[in-house]
Amino acid sequence: MLLALDMGNTNITIGVFEGERLLLESRLATDYTKMEDQYAIELLDILRLYHVDAAQIDGAIISSVVPPLDRIMRHAVKKVTGQTPLMVGPGVKTGLNIRIDNPAQLGSDLLVGAIAAIAQYGTPCIIWDLGTATTLSVVDESGAFRGGAIMPGVATALESLTNRTSLLPRIRLEAPPHAIGTNSNDSMQAGAVYGSAAMIDGMCDRVLAELGCDSAPIVATGGLSHEIIPHCRHTIIYEDKLLLEGLRLIYNKNR
Repeated sequence: MLLALDMGNTNITIGVFEGERLLLESRLATDYTKMEDQYAIELLDILRLYHVDAAQIDGAIISSVVPPLDRIMRHAVKKVTGQTPLMVGPGVKTGLNIRIDNPAQLGSDLLVGAIAAIAQYGTPCIIWDLGTATTLSVVDESGAFRGGAIMPGVATALESLTNRTSLLPRIRLEAPPHAIGTNSNDSMQAGAVYGSAAMIDGMCDRVLAELGCDSAPIVATGGLSHEIIPHCRHTIIYEDKLLLEGLRLIYNKNR
């Protein structure tokens, strides 16, 4: 069995695969204050909760955008499984032609998402990840990673708005009845949900024009996708397990 960890700024997504089958998916809060033994205990508890025997795990892989936790989580996984995890980064075989200014700077989450999207939907393709940050990745028809865009995440932008204004309230992230808000709550929700959806649609139009394509598969993942993607005018495929699947594919390429 394979243990796959996607370490993000807010959550750590945990997956265990048996072959191609995902046996479990769970999440931990990303916490910079925890030590390796604390993470090891939490990992072991999750495996036990889902009746997975840690001794049966014979491989592990980690993707991380949180460098201060890399060593801690690597040691935690080693303690729980006895396996030294593969860290996604420079030197790891992916088969992806990365055509950006400095390929070594490509975030491992973007790399992993692109690998999974190409495997499932072919090329060209556009990948969105709506989390702490909203990221756009673009793969051209030749299968080359061309780059993308990084924006504040929807919840991150809302938090900044309420923290830096005196009169705007904290709100639930959900779609209001109309795009034209008639009160502060609805107006903020309209901006967050419909504004984000419009931004995604507009960026997709620009990317397709730059690629010279009439259309391409558009894939979205990340915890906030289900709030925003239904309000986009482009057809966008929601893949909540995209990064875990990408980790599985990369691990198999490096066995």
